[in-house]
Amino acid sequence: MKTFMAKSNEIKRKWWVIDGEGKVLGRLAVEVAKILRGKHHPLYTPHVDTGDNVIIVNADKVILTGKKMQQKQYIRHSGYPGGIKMTNYETMMQKNPELMVTKAVKGMLPHNSLGRSMIKKLKVYKGSEHPHEAQKPEVWPLSSEGGI
Repeated sequence: MKTFMAKSNEIKRKWWVIDGEGKVLGRLAVEVAKILRGKHHPLYTPHVDTGDNVIIVNADKVILTGKKMQQKQYIRHSGYPGGIKMTNYETMMQKNPELMVTKAVKGMLPHNSLGRSMIKKLKVYKGSEHPHEAQKPEVWPLSSEGGI
């Protein structure tokens, strides 16, 4: 029996909309990363980008459990000595909630050129409106028990 390997020209991509209102950030990111990688498809192939496009709306209404909103730090470095910049997630949620969700999903994708192509299929928006109505996105069926 031969192993099936998907080719990039055989893949039919769909558009999915996920509402982030009231969802826990990590659990939302896991579900989105699974869709972007294509693990929900039967033709999933690890070395080919078989995933779909994802639109996340209401990114500003995503929640963090416990005291993470005040204590968890988003850290970046300029590359210069003493160039570390730290921001807690509460400040980040007010300034740029889209970046917070994008960084959470990006950390769950492969850290190579395949992951960089997958993250380009993610669109995150602060409010409930998005400009992708022409693609006819469908609402992603979220699992009710223990999921996001």
